[in-house]
Amino acid sequence: MQKTDFYIDGAWVQPARPHPYDIVSPSDGTISATISLGSADDVDRAVAAARRAFEYWSQTDFKRRVGLLERLQQIYAARSEEMAQAISLEMGAPITFARQSQADAGRSQISNFLAAAKEYQFEHAMRVDGSGDQILHEPIGVCGLITPWNWPINQITLKVVPALLAGCTVVLKPSEIAPLSAMLFAEMIDEAGYPAGVFNLVNGDGATVGEAISGHPGIDMVSFTGSTRAGVAVMKRAAETVKRVTLELGGKSPNVVFADVDIEETITRGARACFSNAGQSCNAPTRMLVERPIYEKAVALAVKVAHDLAIGAPNAEGPHIGPVISMKQFDKIQGLIQAGIAEGARLAAGGPGRPEGLATGAYVRPTVFADVDNDMTIAREEIFGPVLCIIPFDSEAEAIRIANDTPYGLNAQVQSKDLVRARRVARAIRSGMVQINGASRASGSPFGGVKQSGNGREGGIWGIEEYLETKSVSGWG
Repeated sequence: MQKTDFYIDGAWVQPARPHPYDIVSPSDGTISATISLGSADDVDRAVAAARRAFEYWSQTDFKRRVGLLERLQQIYAARSEEMAQAISLEMGAPITFARQSQADAGRSQISNFLAAAKEYQFEHAMRVDGSGDQILHEPIGVCGLITPWNWPINQITLKVVPALLAGCTVVLKPSEIAPLSAMLFAEMIDEAGYPAGVFNLVNGDGATVGEAISGHPGIDMVSFTGSTRAGVAVMKRAAETVKRVTLELGGKSPNVVFADVDIEETITRGARACFSNAGQSCNAPTRMLVERPIYEKAVALAVKVAHDLAIGAPNAEGPHIGPVISMKQFDKIQGLIQAGIAEGARLAAGGPGRPEGLATGAYVRPTVFADVDNDMTIAREEIFGPVLCIIPFDSEAEAIRIANDTPYGLNAQVQSKDLVRARRVARAIRSGMVQINGASRASGSPFGGVKQSGNGREGGIWGIEEYLETKSVSGWG
């Protein structure tokens, strides 16, 4: 496929300068598509279109913004299979998972934001009795949105949808290694009838297009999802123009397991969550902290999950996991597995190399390390692959100390039949989110972290508020 155009000012246009870039299948190394990497000139063109559009889009009746999103929702539902196929092709997600989790996440975010926006008060009196200043929540302006490859359409809808609902206009830079889902989404935006310039898409790498967006004086806000290292660069560049920055970054999430749980169900669920999406989720529970009395049994159960987990091609139906995103990522994961072995962790399952029967492609063996010390490299660094670290603890206080001994603070899990204890530990862990006993996060709940996992929140009313400025008006009458 030749996908070298950008979507700017309501039309597909050629880049300012040709810069072809191949999208490589992680399953076999074949080229699935060719896009073009953009330049600062392309960003300038997109920002100019977004600034022009902001003048009328910010004043557009809220019901019209909702109506357009409802139209987009219908189009997305009708083209969801195309979205699943695009995601499977670009990042190697098995097609069943791409349908049921990846593509469905975009549908879910659109639905959640529609519900939240209809309940949100964009204008209200300062006090519940109607007195005080009038408080207006107004769109912040032109927003630069930089999204990752691991949950591509989920992150796109988490940013684009609330921004458009709030009355902002946007310039989207998806990951250059997984851009096909974003380009399909742009087609849907166009089909829905959004006015020219409200949504713009420029492909490119972080060093060029990402940097141009972060420092652009015509952009009022940057929302970035990706690595902590890249997030720091975005914030530094954005500081020059004092724009708002929200960051959703890395994680090394602890899963604290007390001895009173149903051990087989709890460990199986926790290990599967770590390996899901080939381990490529920032909130994956990659550090399993297990109370000493059930420790060895927990290790054995996690090993069984790793051994039983099927691995296969993206285009094959079924519940298996696929390759990681690229050979570059494969090599990084292999290096970290070797570091775990060298630093003395017990390799209980998996290990270096590809799974049996897969001689090519970025396939990683589901790996379990036991007897991990929290100071080891594999316990400190975000591996972003199917690698689980199991760490023993002897007391609640020790579990909390280990859980918090990380530069990250995105997600955490706590497992115990003693709900009072589970709540106590949930309060003590420094993270943006905690899941108790495997409970799924509620629709529209806030997603985000603390410490080096970033700032700001995405999802629901919190996600909409990130794109709004608060204005107080006295003497309203």
